[in-house]
Amino acid sequence: MSEKICIIPYESKFQDEVVNLIVHIQRKEYNVPITKEEQPDLLEIETFYQRNHGNFWVATYGGKVVGTVALLDIGNHQVALRKMFVKKEFRGKEWGVSSMLLQKAISWAKEKNLEDIYLGTTVKFLAAHRFYEKNGFQSVSIEELPKSFPVLEVDKKFYRYII
Repeated sequence: MSEKICIIPYESKFQDEVVNLIVHIQRKEYNVPITKEEQPDLLEIETFYQRNHGNFWVATYGGKVVGTVALLDIGNHQVALRKMFVKKEFRGKEWGVSSMLLQKAISWAKEKNLEDIYLGTTVKFLAAHRFYEKNGFQSVSIEELPKSFPVLEVDKKFYRYII
């Protein structure tokens, strides 16, 4: 592989690629009937995610977006992990894109002296559950989430990473 994966902060020039990647995975792979219009955060990444202690990163390969991850500042030195998506061809240990994205988010949280990273996911994504658990996230109940955590309708399983 002469090209390498780069994890870089989101810039507006990536917007179309980010939206297309995320919506494609949601609709085609996970069969979630959701549109970009139903996810206004995707159309306002800078103002929604890249503020306070939050950020949004893209994984690129050959200049093309192949993955995303975001941290949403929810106050009280806590963030929510959101928009963790990797293009199908770039999943798995061979590429390590998911791990690189997650490590970037965790490093950022440590640099910002944050205390916790929370995330929500569906009960169906068993591979995601194993991935988060392998990377130090602990399963928590919905009652253990901070009041400021934005629970999505599809979220039924929750995790916490203590920094």
